[in-house]
Amino acid sequence: MAEQVIIIGGGIIGLSSAFYLQEAGYKVTVIDSTDMQQGCSYGNAGYVCPSHFVPLATPGIVKQGIKWMMNAKSPFYIQPRLNRDLISWGLQFMKSATHAHVERSAVPLRDIALLSKRMYESWAELPDMDFAYEPKGMLEFFKTEESMRHAEETLKEAQHLGLDTSLLNKAELQAMEPHAEIDALGALYFAGDAQLYPNKLMSSLLGWLRQKGVLFEMNQSVTGFITEGDQLKGVKAGERIYAADHVVLAAGVWSGEVARQLNLRLPMVGGRGYSVTFENAPYKLFHSIILSEARVAISPMDGNKIRFGGTMEITSLNAPPRMQRVQGILESVKRYFPAYDIPMPAADKVWYGYRPCSADGLPYIGKTDKYRNLTIATGHSMLGISLGAGTGKLVSELVQNVPASMDITPFRPQRR
Repeated sequence: MAEQVIIIGGGIIGLSSAFYLQEAGYKVTVIDSTDMQQGCSYGNAGYVCPSHFVPLATPGIVKQGIKWMMNAKSPFYIQPRLNRDLISWGLQFMKSATHAHVERSAVPLRDIALLSKRMYESWAELPDMDFAYEPKGMLEFFKTEESMRHAEETLKEAQHLGLDTSLLNKAELQAMEPHAEIDALGALYFAGDAQLYPNKLMSSLLGWLRQKGVLFEMNQSVTGFITEGDQLKGVKAGERIYAADHVVLAAGVWSGEVARQLNLRLPMVGGRGYSVTFENAPYKLFHSIILSEARVAISPMDGNKIRFGGTMEITSLNAPPRMQRVQGILESVKRYFPAYDIPMPAADKVWYGYRPCSADGLPYIGKTDKYRNLTIATGHSMLGISLGAGTGKLVSELVQNVPASMDITPFRPQRR
């Protein structure tokens, strides 16, 4: 009889884990507290980006963040509040924001991104798995001399990591995007990055998994666990107890709250991001784009769509959305594309969601000392989609207790 795996969380990490676990012969049930239609796995930029080998916790981000706190339209904001978890996270975040940490993080972040890209490429070959995957590279614009010097350093680091990267001047950049007037000094071009349409990806995955017999329990919050020594025997959700041979905790920003029910600590906060998507719009771009000074992401996707997104807003999960952040995103786009007069959409056309941000900017992937049949996979910050398929593969390997596709020691959940 097949062993039963209960996956807590139906975002890209949970569904990717379900994909590889059902493929390995497990009976899989996914439990999610929502209807699985609006989370961060849907409204993000859709990047598959080995270029993002620098974690969120970097030198200078704290000082810059303090400056941005005074600006309602800034790309980074931490809402001051007396919250023990936030204070603890903040102290650990500041401790992690060092050059040494950035250097240590580069190889594992590159490796998991490359693994994930290979997995997505294999998915794109499957029937009924259309998610508009396009391996067309990413451009990272810069407008200032200071940002250009930073780009030159990033170029050296990327090439040292074996990533196909080049530095473009203004004319070369304009040639890459001939249908738009660009106001920038140049750009980094990461040829190995790719773009997908998150909404299609999640829809395709759900359909595929249902076809393969994966069960889904939606709108069910986990309220407790049945434990026996160092094993989890069941998961309580709604009115039921789901028997489990293995449990995967992949509940995104809510993972820390669920982990506390097991007296486990996962230092993590919700980082809110916003995006707006236009169909058949006059903004004609070919590549995925990062506006480096503005921290804005632009994603042409699925043939006729373009998405503008950004911000990292560390705030409570029940705080009302701040539409000034969206206005700030659109105003930033115009500074790089002067002809783009993007209208501020109605509030109901704005997506926002909370990314699960660990204190050091690396995801939590691995087992715990306390429960030997519990696997944790969360804390991917802004890289959930990018690292999703690869994380699912690693989770499957952890559950099967077989060698992992890469060294996951840097991602261990109980690191300090």
